[in-house]
Amino acid sequence: MSNAGFLMGEKVFLRPMNVEDAEWYYLNLHEPEVRKWTGTKRHFTKDFIASYLERKSQDDFTVLLAIVRRDDDRPIGDIALQDIDPSNRCCNIRIAINQTSDTGKGYGSEAMKLMLDYGFGVLNLHRIELNVFDYNVRAMHVYEKLGFKREGVQREALFYDHKYHDSILMSILEDEFRALHVRQ
Repeated sequence: MSNAGFLMGEKVFLRPMNVEDAEWYYLNLHEPEVRKWTGTKRHFTKDFIASYLERKSQDDFTVLLAIVRRDDDRPIGDIALQDIDPSNRCCNIRIAINQTSDTGKGYGSEAMKLMLDYGFGVLNLHRIELNVFDYNVRAMHVYEKLGFKREGVQREALFYDHKYHDSILMSILEDEFRALHVRQ
């Protein structure tokens, strides 16, 4: 086991994604439940995924990392800080655990905490936001435990499974994160 992570946790580590991850990433984009949680509608080719990973590796406004289990070096998802705005010191965050068998084990919570710590503690961000769909109650609970606050509702923003769903906007500020997660 290499455990060659960029950001190390107890259960997972985060590492940069690269073109070699294209096959794994492609295969995991078709898990029906994960597609619903993330609101993914589009279908992708392997070539598109490889090109996407190459572009993101050169993008100064995105940090895209694979979530890898420490016990077996198996990638289980990805997490990204996106649309980083250095002037206003803000961005959005997104996460996906690719197989339902890997959910509910604390991997996503730990990955979020690692990425938030990096965003606030290294990139000097002030505000990190996310959107979560109203049917993803488990994710909302995890985000609230991490310190995210609900800011608003984008009513009927997503059409999925023959009906419209609300998108909940949540955010966390640097002082809120530090109060909960950083020992002074």
